[in-house]
Amino acid sequence: MDKKIDRADGTWPIASEKDYSAASIFRPEALLREARRQRQLPLVAVPEICVLDPDGDVVRYLKRTGAGRIHEGWACYHTELLAFDLDGIGEVGVVGCAVGAPFAVLVAEQLFASGCRLLVSVTSAGQITPIGPTPYFVLIDRALRDEGTSYHYLPGSTFADAPDTSLLARVEQTAHTLRGIALHRGATWTTDAPYRETETAIARARKLGLLAVEMEAAALYAFSATSGHSIVCFAHVTNSMAQTEGDFEKGEADGAKATLAVVAATVRGWRS
Repeated sequence: MDKKIDRADGTWPIASEKDYSAASIFRPEALLREARRQRQLPLVAVPEICVLDPDGDVVRYLKRTGAGRIHEGWACYHTELLAFDLDGIGEVGVVGCAVGAPFAVLVAEQLFASGCRLLVSVTSAGQITPIGPTPYFVLIDRALRDEGTSYHYLPGSTFADAPDTSLLARVEQTAHTLRGIALHRGATWTTDAPYRETETAIARARKLGLLAVEMEAAALYAFSATSGHSIVCFAHVTNSMAQTEGDFEKGEADGAKATLAVVAATVRGWRS
């Protein structure tokens, strides 16, 4: 039987005795190099704008409409990257179904090592504090760290903040010009265990003023803070955790068109 770990200072064991300034021995560049060698893939950079699509709605929409094409140089062992042309933006890459903090950051590390300069994450989320009828988007400015990945990038704290507040302000300004798309700015709860969203945990999140619950933002912002890479996270609030029938409706094309409009607005804010 494992012994219970008690610490007088109250720190969580996963966040103790870490050297946050130390470089990692295992690097994404090395993995991608070997994957290219094994698969005989060309050394081709990914688009400078990339999207994480955990639910896969955008990817399925692009495949269904014939607008997406497999990126020939993406060397990830676990995912495929679709490239497509977004109106007024140029070429964009999207990776679907990278769900949860560890998977999202693994893919993010590899995207930035492959030429990405801006990563936009748009993840389906559950409503915590009602602020209007679903679906709507939340531009996440900080996320409760109720997962494990962020603690490998930043020392312990309650929240992971979006590190580039100027970028967030520009994105918010451009996103508010979108017609027919409701968008708010605020904090979310990032969890590794969606089926442990208990009444007590939800009440705590609501007391903290959190708007929604999702699975990636805290880790992505922690990685952004330590790497300096530009990452913007959105929660697409589509449900109240299936408490009523007819939940999880995302709108036209399963929300893909609205998501792409939000991505385009984010890029305009980033470039401004």
